[in-house]
Amino acid sequence: MRVAVVLNSSAGSLLGRHEAEAEVARHLEAAGLDAVLVPDHPEGLCARLDDAIAHGADAVVVGGGDGTIAAAAARLRGTPTALGILPLGTMNMLAKDLGIPLALEAAADALSHGTIRAIDVAEVNGHVYLCNSVIGSPSWLGRHRERHRGKASLRTRTAFAIAGLRAAWRHRPLRLHVELDGGRRAVRLWTRALSVANNRYAEGFGLVMARPQLDGGELALYVARRYGLWWWVRLFVGMFLGTWRGARLVHERTAQQVTIRSPRAALRVMSDGEALILTSPLVYRIHPGALRVIVPKPAEAVAPAAETTPPRAA
Repeated sequence: MRVAVVLNSSAGSLLGRHEAEAEVARHLEAAGLDAVLVPDHPEGLCARLDDAIAHGADAVVVGGGDGTIAAAAARLRGTPTALGILPLGTMNMLAKDLGIPLALEAAADALSHGTIRAIDVAEVNGHVYLCNSVIGSPSWLGRHRERHRGKASLRTRTAFAIAGLRAAWRHRPLRLHVELDGGRRAVRLWTRALSVANNRYAEGFGLVMARPQLDGGELALYVARRYGLWWWVRLFVGMFLGTWRGARLVHERTAQQVTIRSPRAALRVMSDGEALILTSPLVYRIHPGALRVIVPKPAEAVAPAAETTPPRAA
């Protein structure tokens, strides 16, 4: 299979790795893939993704985190070209949900012997994301992350932790009007944190922020009931134990469209780890099955069974 490869050198696992491209190329070749690494572009990552698509390869393989993968999805959704993922970011939430191995060698082998799965694509005001979009206190962490991107040190990690604590305690609640599915359901909210996920989170032992279904065709709205540091502790413990829904830590609703209005002219949003400032109202939509992704074959995947259509041959 012939693939065009784009690596985001700012991704968490690639910082400081000067031989990363050679290492990736070696693993892809060993896996039997005909790979072309797309070089840097003066206009940045998005221009490189456009160059990768222009190669006309069977798939575009992206090495980076969830934000990088979302940028590729924005260009590949609705097209026959498949997206391959090398999970080289910090969280790698989508890769985990798809059962893609986090080790580079195993991920390359999964690309070579994988299958195609169609997954949903979400967007907010035209900005594509594949995992979740957050407003309120947690979105300020995205601002801090962007400011210190590429600076991996004890100092920056400490500053990030302090920023998280300050956000938990000091961020003022947002007054929001939320409409589901075109206004058929509406509610007024006063909250410090709200998330719109691309499909629902699971509940079960050890399933922290896990989504077993990525093709359910629905957005999942989560609103924090009592936000703060203790709330975060209870949420993550509850997710790990599989008891977070019963603990009533969040309000949960599902819809195909979510519209969020605010007295503020603009809202800070963090979608798949990337910080944005978007004009109110925020309009969230879901595009069912709009993206073709290469995943491990069902017998190898941790995620639920995928489609069995093989990638196009070179």
